[in-house]
Amino acid sequence: MKHAYLILAHNEFGLLQTLLDCIDDARNDIYVHIDKKVPVLPKLNVKQAGLFVLDQRVSIYWGDASMIEAEYLLFSVSAAHGPYQYYHLLSGVDLPLKSQDYIHAFCDQNRGKEFIGYNIAALQTSLESRMHYWHLFPHDFRAEHTCRWQLHRLFRASFLRVQQSLGIKRNRTIDFRRGSQWVSITHPMVQFLLSHQDWARRVFTHTYCPDESFVQTLAWISPYKENLFHPESDGIGSMRCIGWRTNPQTGNWEIIDWEEADWDVLCNSPAFFARKFNSRNPHFIEKVVSLSRQ
Repeated sequence: MKHAYLILAHNEFGLLQTLLDCIDDARNDIYVHIDKKVPVLPKLNVKQAGLFVLDQRVSIYWGDASMIEAEYLLFSVSAAHGPYQYYHLLSGVDLPLKSQDYIHAFCDQNRGKEFIGYNIAALQTSLESRMHYWHLFPHDFRAEHTCRWQLHRLFRASFLRVQQSLGIKRNRTIDFRRGSQWVSITHPMVQFLLSHQDWARRVFTHTYCPDESFVQTLAWISPYKENLFHPESDGIGSMRCIGWRTNPQTGNWEIIDWEEADWDVLCNSPAFFARKFNSRNPHFIEKVVSLSRQ
């Protein structure tokens, strides 16, 4: 049975084409969502895989539920063309670390497993702040530092404190979970997500970074919880190699692009895919691409 690759992209379209080249295989169909804020769609091509660039698009804002809406579009369109054995959700700046032969064989050997990462270190207080209160102006979580952004940030923080002081909490009965949004899941799991689209929209709208809890939470309450590949780990569970580290400029814990100095980490990773890259060092990108040709 074929695999579906679902890609969310908004820039670095040369790197996106490199990703398509790596997964261009007759056993795959590829679905690409380009952020609606991009005025002109890039020209993309494949030789063997099926390629579907979505006509319907969502304007995606960091930390906002619009990310979930875009994911639902990809799941819905691909499932309508399916079923597929696995649906791999990627960003347009990801690259595979394994060949298609390896990924298909591994999925065959672990047929039915759900590759969803869980961050067991995520503090309950963090999830409570993110999921149990209303967050105003979600389109401006990471906007330019304008007067409007400053004003929205002030209103958001003030309204959050009012909710906390008055004991106003939403989603009280939901056991939220958290991890990377990038997953590889089966058709039954996709159908379960699609059947809960209205629920997800109601629960996650006006929360903070719901894309990191959406699939994890639904999978946790689904009939497929027992099929989770490795729920004690974000990286192993999702089969993604993600470069979480401290940004020396800001001191924040965030994802920073993989660089040449990380070559040994990437070479030795058991993950299917790595996130994330940029096109500044073409030689390094060529080296990473070589891993998917082995």
